[in-house]
Parts: sequence; structure tokens; C-alpha cells
Amino acid sequence: MNITRENIDKLNAVVKVDIEKTDYSEKVEKILSDYRKTANIPGFRKGHVPMGLVKKQYGKAVLVDEVNKLLQDALNKYLTEEKLDVLGNPLPKAQDDLDWDADAFSFEFELGLAPEFEVNLKSKKAITHYKITADKKMIDNQIETIQKQYGKLVSKSVVAEGDEITGVFKNEEEGIENSTTLDLEKFKGKANAKKFSGAKIGDIIELKTKGLYSDDHDLMNALKVPHDKAHGLAISVTFEITEVNTRELADLDQELFDKLFGKGIVTSVSELKEKIKEDAEKQFLQQSEQKLLNDVTESLVETTKFDLPSEFLQRWIQAAGEEPLDADQAKEEYEKSEKSMRYQLIEGKIMQDHEVKVDFEDLKSHSKEMIKGQMAQFGQMNPTDKELDDIAARVLSNQEEVKRLSEQLMSQKLLELYKEKANLKTKEITYENFVKEVYG
Repeated sequence: MNITRENIDKLNAVVKVDIEKTDYSEKVEKILSDYRKTANIPGFRKGHVPMGLVKKQYGKAVLVDEVNKLLQDALNKYLTEEKLDVLGNPLPKAQDDLDWDADAFSFEFELGLAPEFEVNLKSKKAITHYKITADKKMIDNQIETIQKQYGKLVSKSVVAEGDEITGVFKNEEEGIENSTTLDLEKFKGKANAKKFSGAKIGDIIELKTKGLYSDDHDLMNALKVPHDKAHGLAISVTFEITEVNTRELADLDQELFDKLFGKGIVTSVSELKEKIKEDAEKQFLQQSEQKLLNDVTESLVETTKFDLPSEFLQRWIQAAGEEPLDADQAKEEYEKSEKSMRYQLIEGKIMQDHEVKVDFEDLKSHSKEMIKGQMAQFGQMNPTDKELDDIAARVLSNQEEVKRLSEQLMSQKLLELYKEKANLKTKEITYENFVKEVYG
């Protein structure tokens, strides 16, 4: 067997594999000999079929199968030994005139080669690293929410702002009769909410469903009508008030603090505010870091310039899918995936240059920390090392979970590298302003 390579250019090559009879004949003869021992051919006893007949009936199929196996193994070995960084998979060149009755065969494969390039983590333009803070307004709103949640309902007879109003929506013609508690803040505009101001138990309020809620799904839940019916529903309904309650806020005392955080962990309103701020900013950190990772990724793809063997990759996409694609469809798929393909190459180069890797011990430690955090949520604050090791072993026996955790851990390691090496500028911002700035 002989394998040679011709480099067409820096991104494309053709590999030629020459196979001689001596490369496959012994294996083919052995398989045919085994077939002869087990073949059931009418007119011959088992094991006594003439070899000539076996070769005539099975020889071509065995030859093709063995040459293809030999070809694939040789090609994979060659790519590994030559340390060729290929994109996609080798594409066999069409050979309509291939003569399987010959003793020697030649096959050619097109290769798409990965480009050579350098990655500069220090971009000219600084990337914003958001530090999201919980401001006074957010903390006060959270405290009020907690007080409402742990407060008690006090019955009333007249509706005032902020009250909880229970009643029944009706429309006899449409067969609507549903008891619900209203959230007037979900009403679209203020006009409908104003109709309830000063209303009493037993009063009947007339409403139009069109434009009642900002979201038709809220109308669907309020009236208990099917999803399709709620969209564009334009009828009149009545709402009879059956109950009015105001929620008396819970006192900010030690009893409430202990319910929220455990006995003695928080002992004052100022400590409560600090705890709320700390917990909120831990959650914001995940959003901030994901935003940073996305922005660095975008910057690297934009600033790291290199060519790809685009024509080869389009032909590979055309041939590799489960469903056959024409040239235009393959081009469209390539254009959709080009950006992610570029980042995969950039990420691989970064990992190589900075020796970023995930090994089993990293995975084990990461999974144990994750398990420890999950157990803490259920009140198990001090699990033993054996408990953590046993659960981690079960988690890491699942290949899908290993893949997910590996990707998660690699993202964390790359993020730490970007924090250290990239050109970043820190911007302190409230969560409300972060949402406005980032999501518009």
C-alpha cells in the first residue's frame, strides 16, 4: 500500500491511496474459506461447496467490503501520523470507471485543511465587563414582596388600590363562568383597573375582553377558555366581586428572619438588606459572566481573520447530512454554521496556546461542588466526602452528563482566562439599567 498527498493550496489537499493485491488477498481468502464451511448451497453438502462457486457467488462483495475497510483504516492512520488538522471528513473523488476485477486499486480523497492563524486576546477595543448591583429600590421591593408573602390577608368590603379581588367572570352566550382572583396590574392601561376603585362585594363590573390584558394568555387563564379562542376574543363579560382582601405586611422581626434564613443567621433589618443584596448579586453574576463570555466570543470571531476551505466544506455538508442537499441548500447551511465553525477553531487554538484542558480530576471536583450546592438547597449543609464521592461517581458514569459538565467547566476556564488576558473595562450598573442597556 502506498499513500501520497498533493497540497492544492494551504487549505485543500488530495490524498491518493494505492492498494495492491497483497494488501487484501490473504484476508479475502480467509473470509471466503470461512464462508465455504458454513454456506448452504443447493446440491452440495455443508462444508463441501467448491471454492470456485463460493468465489463466484460471494467473492466480489467480500473484496469490496475488505478493500473499503482497509482504505478507511489506512486513511485514518495516515491523518493521525501526519498530524493533519482536517475540517469535516475526507471526501472520496468519484470513480465511475473503477474496475473491481483488477488486482490493484487507486482511490483519491479531497481534504479540507484547518487554517493556520494566531489569536490575540487583547483586542484594541475594550470589552465591557458588567458588575451588576442590587440598588436600594430593588432591595426595598424585595423586602415588600417578602412582607406580603409572609403577611396575612385581611377581609374588606370596599376595593382600594393594591387589594386582592376575587370574583366570577360570566358570559352566558359563550358559556363562560369562572372564579378567579384578579391581578389588576396585568390589565392593559388604567381605565379598566379604575372601574374597580371603590367597588363593593356584590358589585358587578362590565368589561370588554378586547384589550383587557396585555397578554392574551392572561385572558385565557382568567376566563378559562381554550388557547385559540382567547386570541382575538372580543366579547363583553361581567365580573361579580365576591371577596376583597388586603394583605397586611408581615413585621420585620426575628421570627420572620429565622423563617427566611434559619435561626440567628440574620438578626436585623440592615443584615436582611445585606443578605438580599448578596443573594441577588450572586444571581446577577451568572448573567454578567455569560454576557462577558458572549461578548468576548463575538469579538474574537470578528477580529481573528483567516480563510476557510469554503467550497470543500459546502461539498462536505452536501454529502454528510442524513437527507441529500443540493448545492444551494449546502451553501445556505454553511453560511449558517460558518460563525460557530470559526469560533470552534479559535477556541481550539486558545486551548492549545494557553494549555487549557479539562481532566477527570477537574470534572470530579466540579461535580462534587455542584452536588454540594444542590444538597445545601435541601438543608444538607455538611455532606461527608464519601457521600459526595458516591454521588459524583454515579453522575460521571453518564456520558451525556460528562459531556455537559465538561463543556460547562471548559467555559468557566476560558472565562477566567479572558478575565486575565482580554482587554476589559468594568462597568458597575443596576440590574434594571443592565436589562435596558443589553436587551433594549
